Amino acid sequence: MRLLRLGPAGDERPAVLDDEGTAFDLTGLTADIDGAFLAAGGADRVRDALGTLPRLAVQEGTRIGAPVARPGKIVCIGLNYRAHAAESGAQPPAEPVVFMKASDTLVGPDDDVRIPRKSTKTDYEVELAVVIGREARYLDGPADAAAHIAGYAISNDVSEREFQLERGGQWDKGKSCETFNPMGPWLVTPDGLDVPALRLRSSVNGEVRQDELAADMIFDVPHIVWYLSQFMVLRPGDVVNTGTPAGVAMGMPGQPYLRAGDVMELTIDGLGTQRQRCV
Repeated sequence: MRLLRLGPAGDERPAVLDDEGTAFDLTGLTADIDGAFLAAGGADRVRDALGTLPRLAVQEGTRIGAPVARPGKIVCIGLNYRAHAAESGAQPPAEPVVFMKASDTLVGPDDDVRIPRKSTKTDYEVELAVVIGREARYLDGPADAAAHIAGYAISNDVSEREFQLERGGQWDKGKSCETFNPMGPWLVTPDGLDVPALRLRSSVNGEVRQDELAADMIFDVPHIVWYLSQFMVLRPGDVVNTGTPAGVAMGMPGQPYLRAGDVMELTIDGLGTQRQRCV
């Protein structure tokens, strides 16, 4: 099942897509797709209501918002693909590398990405995003994680590498710039989704840069959710970005970083495609 939010920023309407791609209005069930909706079993209520929901007339060019509203936090995992760790000059980590990203970086999947003032090293990162649907604290083991996952989406963990690595060694500065987390186009519920088989791809101006399977993660999704729950409470609506494959500009000598006018396109099998223009 694919949940999404349609309309202008700050005034999105919750919707669900059927298998044919027809949109149905969820405003009779919820005001938004957010932590409260997910915590109250919203996805199950939508599933039960399928077939009775009013069809939503979607005009061509209608904006798609991020598929979850106002996450309490965006938690990110670094260096979670061996080839990406190698291209970054790092050894594969023994435990997940964790950093935070400001939650107000979240924008729609096709919204413009703003290159920060004085930036010379803005980079792209296609990532599998996990959205938490049920509070997770001190889970006993990775096998418990599935019950706390509402669904999956595409994230672009846009990063400014000079700010991240050369301005005091504090990653959040290079991760939390305005518009630095396009997400969507939709939130796909876990039923029937073979997560390790998902293929992540990114391109810049039509040139393929990243192409790898989620199975190549060093720490898989259940391990990440369990691990994070030992250090922080994961709450409904929180977003977890699970790391990026090899092929980012930072890891490819001579590869240009992003500039105004560049177009990024990111795809994950079964989760759709997003496209951003840099401005």
